[in-house]
Amino acid sequence: MSYKFKELSPSEIIDLQWADFKEPYTELEKLTLTADTVRDWLANWTAVSDMQDEIYNRAYVATSVNTADKKAEDRFNAYMENIYPKAMAAEQKLKKKLLASGLSVDGFEIPLRNMRAQADLYREENLSLRIEEEKLSNKHDKIRGAQTVQWEGEERTVRHMEVVLRDKDPGKRLSGWETMAKRQLKDRQAINDLWVEFMQVRGKIAANADVPSFREFRWKEMLRFDYSTQDCKSFQNAIEQAVVPIVNRLAERRKKKLGLDILRYCDVLVDLADAPPLKPFSTVGELKKGATAIFENVHPQFATYFRQMDAEGLLDLENRKNKAGGAYCTDFSHSKRPFIFANAVGIHDDVQTVLHEGGHAFHAFECFNLPYFQQRSEGAIPMEFAEVASMSMEFLALRYLGKDAGGFYASEDAARAQAEHLEQSLMFWPYMAIVDAFQHWVYENVEQGIDPDACDIKWGQLEDRFRPYIDWTGYEDVKVTGWHRKDHIHQIPFYYVEYGLAQLGAAQIWNNSLGDEKQAVEAYRKALALGGTVSLPELYETAGVKFAFDAETLRRAAQQMEKTILSL
Repeated sequence: MSYKFKELSPSEIIDLQWADFKEPYTELEKLTLTADTVRDWLANWTAVSDMQDEIYNRAYVATSVNTADKKAEDRFNAYMENIYPKAMAAEQKLKKKLLASGLSVDGFEIPLRNMRAQADLYREENLSLRIEEEKLSNKHDKIRGAQTVQWEGEERTVRHMEVVLRDKDPGKRLSGWETMAKRQLKDRQAINDLWVEFMQVRGKIAANADVPSFREFRWKEMLRFDYSTQDCKSFQNAIEQAVVPIVNRLAERRKKKLGLDILRYCDVLVDLADAPPLKPFSTVGELKKGATAIFENVHPQFATYFRQMDAEGLLDLENRKNKAGGAYCTDFSHSKRPFIFANAVGIHDDVQTVLHEGGHAFHAFECFNLPYFQQRSEGAIPMEFAEVASMSMEFLALRYLGKDAGGFYASEDAARAQAEHLEQSLMFWPYMAIVDAFQHWVYENVEQGIDPDACDIKWGQLEDRFRPYIDWTGYEDVKVTGWHRKDHIHQIPFYYVEYGLAQLGAAQIWNNSLGDEKQAVEAYRKALALGGTVSLPELYETAGVKFAFDAETLRRAAQQMEKTILSL
């Protein structure tokens, strides 16, 4: 049996139905597995899984590029109801078949480990609940995507209002922030109601899988073999010890530079230089051009990948009404292409976002060379290293932000941009600790965690612990509803510590590049190409860095970042 899908256009792919998959899945299940046939069998399984995965991702992309597109929403829901549960059941049978055979191929040890865990966790009765969870996630996107305000005589998305938070005028910053916050608080009850539904569904999923909590379910589902929940708490403590004092020092410096008695949230993003806010580009075309030049300097192959994506319409970067918030990179597995989604509005954060998602895209390109879906799919590659791919690209690009390297800024502004990125990176670790600690608390204390009012109280306590430099006086409702504005908490539970761990890996790669850039980039690229074929610590080691949770490793990285900020 040698089943392969013919070459299909994107519009043809997205219209495939379960009938197109039933026969190949059935054939794969019936075939007798031997040492002579296992490679071809895995190749054919890969062909089917690639296509099924691409349908899901294309359907999801269509709902996020236009949250008001009813046809796209209906198509996504149809996939989730008619293809997803049957495909997952078929995939489960193939996993069990391979595991029962005792057969393997080179580079498949980690995928087999993952399959054992997935097979142990799988419950058919959870498929409908996962569909329900996806629909709740879509509702969350629609609420957030519809948040617009009137500002200076025009309608703006809440995302676009972040430009105002970088304005030199403190009164304008405060007014813009208040306008954003008032609009977001209008959806407070709607998001609270959705939260209760999310928690109820997740409780049922965990119970069906015979695990004591949804956190334990997610730990297994996310294939976290190389660290524990206690390691996460150790990392939170390390951040409190090693990073919070540095951020507090930077905050005091910020207050003095801005001439402020207190620091509100609307004051933490404005540039400290006596100059207008950084404006790296006016059009998305300029953003693409500058990013391409930066990628070329880091490694020419990365620029080649990015140009290919642009030529094939795989970059949707501009912000607009009815577009889902945030940014992401996803893979079209059958087509062997990544896709980048962003919401650029002309600020430096947009540059960093494209660099970040570019790192994910290049990771995908490097992994497409691996023969089997189970070695390179989103679930196969540890997310803790997937984020090293993206965050390292942000750090490696820092020296190329200037126009003299093809980037965006004059030399003084390039230095400002570097300092801003490093400062924001340091500030990120305490925020990540808030998000991670909040989620551990929620699922350790489900009766309180399902109560939005109790969640507000906990979030406020964590703000005080990790971000004491921000004064929330008069804006307590904005403070305690911070968990509303972190989509990961609602849509991808427990997917956030990865960013903190990965940033530590990326900072170490950056430190290595300060000594020998070529060697650091080659080690980074070598690690990308491994996909999910080795363990998480081995991926870090291949990249030339340490997978760590301790305060000392974190302190060394953070101190180098602070030193560089002050020198810039």
